[in-house]
Amino acid sequence: MVRRGRDIPSPGGDASLEPGVKEMNETWKGAIGCLGVALLSLMTIGVLYWQVVEKADTDWILKGQFSGLVWDRKTMSLSVRSLNQDKIFTQIEHRHLPHTGVTLLKNHCWFNRSQFCSVWDGVTELQVLLEPVNQSVAECYRVEWTPRHCQVALKDCFSMANVSWFGGGSMHSQYWPINNADIDSQPFIISDLQDIPTGYGSVLERYFLGSTGVAVWVHQEVPLHVGITSRKWLCLGIPPSTEMVPLSYTVCVGDSLTTVHQQVGSMIPAAQSALPDTSILHFPFWRLQKTADVVQKLEHNLKLLATKIKQHRLGDGVMDLSEQSTQLLFGEEHHLPDTLGKGHTPQGRYLDPHQLKYSLTLSPYTGIDSKQFWTVQQEGRERFWLRHPSAAKSSSAPLLMNWRGSLAVKLNLSNEEACDWFLAHALRLQRRLEVKYLTLEGGEGSANIDLLQQRSWQLASDEYISQFTLLAEKLGNTTIISTATRTAHFPVYVRMAPRQSDWTYAGLKGLIPTVLHYSLLGYNFFIPDTIVNMTRSYIHRHQTFVVPLIVRQSAVLASLGHPVFRPVWWVSPDDPRTLTIDDAFLIGDEVLVAPVTEPGRVHRDIYLPGSSYQWKDVNTAQVFDGGTLLQDYPVALTDVAVFVRQKS
Repeated sequence: MVRRGRDIPSPGGDASLEPGVKEMNETWKGAIGCLGVALLSLMTIGVLYWQVVEKADTDWILKGQFSGLVWDRKTMSLSVRSLNQDKIFTQIEHRHLPHTGVTLLKNHCWFNRSQFCSVWDGVTELQVLLEPVNQSVAECYRVEWTPRHCQVALKDCFSMANVSWFGGGSMHSQYWPINNADIDSQPFIISDLQDIPTGYGSVLERYFLGSTGVAVWVHQEVPLHVGITSRKWLCLGIPPSTEMVPLSYTVCVGDSLTTVHQQVGSMIPAAQSALPDTSILHFPFWRLQKTADVVQKLEHNLKLLATKIKQHRLGDGVMDLSEQSTQLLFGEEHHLPDTLGKGHTPQGRYLDPHQLKYSLTLSPYTGIDSKQFWTVQQEGRERFWLRHPSAAKSSSAPLLMNWRGSLAVKLNLSNEEACDWFLAHALRLQRRLEVKYLTLEGGEGSANIDLLQQRSWQLASDEYISQFTLLAEKLGNTTIISTATRTAHFPVYVRMAPRQSDWTYAGLKGLIPTVLHYSLLGYNFFIPDTIVNMTRSYIHRHQTFVVPLIVRQSAVLASLGHPVFRPVWWVSPDDPRTLTIDDAFLIGDEVLVAPVTEPGRVHRDIYLPGSSYQWKDVNTAQVFDGGTLLQDYPVALTDVAVFVRQKS
């Protein structure tokens, strides 16, 4: 039998409480419990509200050491930001994505921390790879959009909000930065701006540099289209095609635009192991303003110009002969080969090569009414000319193009025998006439080529220009080319495209932006457009001050791929006042040049960069601190303001 002990009430128990008090205590316990649940619910709702409403609709999809790639679910755009989010390097709007509201991306490459992959069913797929470069200086993201069917037009647009963009292609009206340009989306190839002023011009690279410290390089295999909406968007795209080629490019970021350009500008092959002959820089280039249709008239005009140069004591110069003048003076009956490697004995009238220096001009075009064309055809060497890519392999019909107002055929650079034939002709002409300088022009595309470029590499404008520059390199380091892409490392000169004789950005005001554009893309050696009038003092200063400085800078800077002619922001990239200066430039870090770029002005504003620098006016010997704006500084229209950086 179990004995039950007595229930002994605990000292603090409720045995002594009245029944009403006991019921009240139970009620308060329940109320407190309900209140806790309510508070927990409110906290949960608050957290959810902050995440959904107050928090931005953004997700980090990749992170590097100091930057990361962010996806905005509401605008469906990517941006590259600093990890502390105090800086947005670039924002990219994707015009090819469907507008389906807020989109949360799923990473199909979650197992790789340096890669992100996602898919939009039936539209496109995205892959982003954080590339292993020197991440202490710059971080790079390789972006690739692949269409899922042939009707998808890919287009990524980089915002111009708070970003100044540089690089890309030359333009008829050259701006610096390019934000003020307005160009419809079109194939990103070199065209003749005199025929197509709304296109892209003589120097072009698939490289863009932003003032926030961002650089974009579009991969070479992309059939790229580029459009610029003034002060809003820089758009890269690919039209729909059955090939469904991906839109792939690399975005790199660094602490400044100078740093990122020095680090990743090497994507453009700009470093030169050999330099062109710098002696050419001492000579002004002269060209006749009047055309002649007979050789006697042309000779008379040339001798007349030479006499005027001598009378005004302008010194030695180079007479830049156009292709038409070259053909008139040294016509095909004198120098064209009738068989490969053989030529006629020189006859006829020639100007004395010891009296004047010449630059002759050749092109890959041959008129169909010329003796040269029919000789090649009769000898069965019709493979020397480009043919229509859709023509049968057995067809010998060449592709006819319009060149300088006449029907012509174009040299087939994929044919080694044709290239040797062209080189032999050019070298023979140089030796016979003792001419040192030779210009090759006409590498750019035409309307025919642009329509057919995707069907044959021979017709692709940028590929043809690259191959044509290879021929120029074989002709020696005094050769001049009129178009350039992917060839900044070759020891040749680029002839600057002609500009209008006015004060617009298509004329004189666009001269400095053109110089900066060329040099930023690695083309530091160029021949300015031929001149009509030039003062003796200007030529003297150029020869005694500018040329030695360029030669000294070139030996070091060009070997590194850095620009010789630099924008003002180069020495103070964090100074926003320097980003839009388009009427002054630096030669290296030593000299600032600021000419007058407005008609009738004898004063101008000059901003001296670099708060730690001092600058000396070479004309007045006055010294000014860097970071100073000189307002209404006196500069004669016939003179140029030049400041030399003082050594500390």
